[in-house]
Amino acid sequence: MALVGEEFPEEVPPRAEEITIPADVTPEKVPTHIVDYSESEQTEDELQEEISKANVVCVVYDVTKEATIEKIRTKWIPMVNGGAEKGARIPIILVGNKSDLQMGSSMDVILPIMNQFSEIETCVECSAKNLKNISELFYYAQKAVLHPTAPLYDPEEKQLKPACARALTRIFSLSDQDNNHILSDDELNYFQKSCFGNPLAPQALEDVKMVVWKNTTDGVQDNGLTLNGFLFLNTLFIQRGRHETTWTILRRFGYDDELELTDDYLHPQFRLAPGCSTELNHLGYQFLQRLFEKHDKDQDGALSPTELQNFFSVFPCMPWGPELYNTVCTTDKGLLSLHGFLCQWTLMAYLDVRHCLACLGYLGYPILSEQDSQTQALTVTREKRIDLEKGQTQRNVFLCKVLGARGAGKSAFLQAFLGRSLVAQRENRGEPSLYAINTVQVNGQEKYLILYEVGTDTTFLKPSDTACDVACFIYDLSEPRSFSYCASIYKQHYMDSQIPCVFVASKTDLPEASHQPGLSPTEFCYKHCLPPPFLFSCHGQGPPSTAVYTKLATAATFPHLNAVELGAVSFWLRVALGAAVTALVGFTLYRVLGKNK
Repeated sequence: MALVGEEFPEEVPPRAEEITIPADVTPEKVPTHIVDYSESEQTEDELQEEISKANVVCVVYDVTKEATIEKIRTKWIPMVNGGAEKGARIPIILVGNKSDLQMGSSMDVILPIMNQFSEIETCVECSAKNLKNISELFYYAQKAVLHPTAPLYDPEEKQLKPACARALTRIFSLSDQDNNHILSDDELNYFQKSCFGNPLAPQALEDVKMVVWKNTTDGVQDNGLTLNGFLFLNTLFIQRGRHETTWTILRRFGYDDELELTDDYLHPQFRLAPGCSTELNHLGYQFLQRLFEKHDKDQDGALSPTELQNFFSVFPCMPWGPELYNTVCTTDKGLLSLHGFLCQWTLMAYLDVRHCLACLGYLGYPILSEQDSQTQALTVTREKRIDLEKGQTQRNVFLCKVLGARGAGKSAFLQAFLGRSLVAQRENRGEPSLYAINTVQVNGQEKYLILYEVGTDTTFLKPSDTACDVACFIYDLSEPRSFSYCASIYKQHYMDSQIPCVFVASKTDLPEASHQPGLSPTEFCYKHCLPPPFLFSCHGQGPPSTAVYTKLATAATFPHLNAVELGAVSFWLRVALGAAVTALVGFTLYRVLGKNK
């Protein structure tokens, strides 16, 4: 009542009416709903009901009566948090009222209670009569909700809680842009500006480092702040009651009150219409290349397993498995090259944009790139239907589904796309992958082509089972039944679609088997206006030929030309026939005119 009326009421009722303080008059700009409780008018059941709805509880005691202080320990705190787990307890503000009636302070008596109960955020001595600290106590109550101490700090151990230390360690790693495990003055100022809007003045920066240097043995190194120094600084903020500083840092980097990255941060709103696809744009590639170079400590142009693990240290777990090395190109030593690294990110952006957004969030893309969210690193392509209508596409990433009978050579075909001959594949088997991605030149432009190996048990019940930019039907030239499988799948699921199709005869290093009765592969392709089967083998010692992959990428890039291209044989037959007829008619006319003369 003193807070609202700004004066001491002459008559104080046993229980005040419920009060709502508007957001615009509070320091934290949030509305505050205050509910009073009277032991003389209400039951404990009613109190428990109100406590269950409360974000913070103010326990008021009379500084002149020790009995009310003892009740804090014996009655009120057990009632508020008696059955709650340590991490789920409601924060409590102790309020010592009637301080105008006592010369000294009750803090000597209160401190042991505060040390006993970690949910007590602070204690404020006030006087409703002379309005001392009335508004302050509600400020601290708001602060206890918005900037709680409990998730950050263990008062009994006098140290940061493990979850808080992990979050701050991740933030330190992201802010350490040159990866030397020290925050330089430039990195500290970038961090300060990102979190608080303004860089520190040079003297203020030196003062901060001096405080850390005086209180730690290894907090400052090479005139920069180490991880231990960074953690100490945040511990100091909390111990001095400035935990809103640490919360500002945590929330800027996407953390919620449970010190988990929020869903809004990891998965910002992103609309993907049917028929469209997602690709990394130049901003995304620049960001990822910068991080690759940051973690390539030996500057050999590749990430070793240890360097890759350090790269993903800011993630809750490794997002890529051992199949990575059979999905993208690697160096001669089997390490992840920059090209392979960017290919893998391209694959992730295309196949699972939600996962890609989360991964960019873990890497701190919005903060380090000074963007609103990681959606700025991605581009949504135009709907495929419009590409077909306009006869051109702006896409740079295409999906090719590789279909064929078991043993036709699909896996070897995928690995050959990564430059590996059959001999190299047998020497370094590794974890198999259903995907392979690499770049291909199409009319002088670099395109990403994704190969996906379709299992023979695929039922093709959903449109997504057949959907792709180009279909590759691969059959074993030495096994006649292998082509029959491809022909059957084509006629059932692809013959009437607009998807370009290419047949590939694999294992051409083996003798060709006599085919079963019916159309030969060449005749089949001719009948269905498809180009003749492309001959392919990866049996040689050197890297396999890339011609077939260029052909697939070209078919995907120009699907609107596919009918003309694939019908080229019949087209030229018509041209030849027309030319013959024209020549015959011309010759006849010449003979007739000659006789008339």
